Amino acid sequence: MYGAFRVLLQVFFAQLLCGWVLGSELTFELPDNAKQCFYEDIIMGTKCTLEFQVVTGGHYDVDCRLEDPDGTVLYKEMKKQYDSFTFTAARNGTFKFCFSNEFSTFTHKTVYFDFQVGEDPPLFPNENRVTALTQMESACVSIHEALKSVIDYQTHFRLREAQGRSRAEDLNSRVAFWSIGEAFILLVVSISQVVLLRSFFSDRKTTTTRVGS
Repeated sequence: MYGAFRVLLQVFFAQLLCGWVLGSELTFELPDNAKQCFYEDIIMGTKCTLEFQVVTGGHYDVDCRLEDPDGTVLYKEMKKQYDSFTFTAARNGTFKFCFSNEFSTFTHKTVYFDFQVGEDPPLFPNENRVTALTQMESACVSIHEALKSVIDYQTHFRLREAQGRSRAEDLNSRVAFWSIGEAFILLVVSISQVVLLRSFFSDRKTTTTRVGS
């Protein structure tokens, strides 16, 4: 009983540690003609992954730029809807990655990014030991990997849902405005036809001129 309780405590603290190691995950609003930068302190030799996606706004594109502490550009893409970039830090320092919407004059964007720093720590401190894991530990490792996959799938489908909802609302607004415009045009044409038909059947006054001899 005590062994199972100890294993569950290790799983709990490992989940907390993973949440601290994996870096930053954020969804934010990027106004038009704006640029937003983020900073992350990274140790040399750490493997990192930057993944981003434009959820709503315009053509669903944004500029992305990643620089090391010396200002060297590691990654630069223009007007990308989504992308992923993996690199290994060559030195210690603060890395900067920016998202720019400066090319857009009136459309703001909603951007999601996930900046993963480092590898997942082992679920158990002695997971890499020579002896085999117990049945309870093996089950916990399998559950841990399955939960990470579930979280990734949930994030992916939530982003797709948000993007689809934005497109549906935009299409609904366009259809509503188009319907109002058609109704107005139909009203104008109907009134014009009524006025034109009345002019055909209206009495015209005729004037006669008597010519004297």
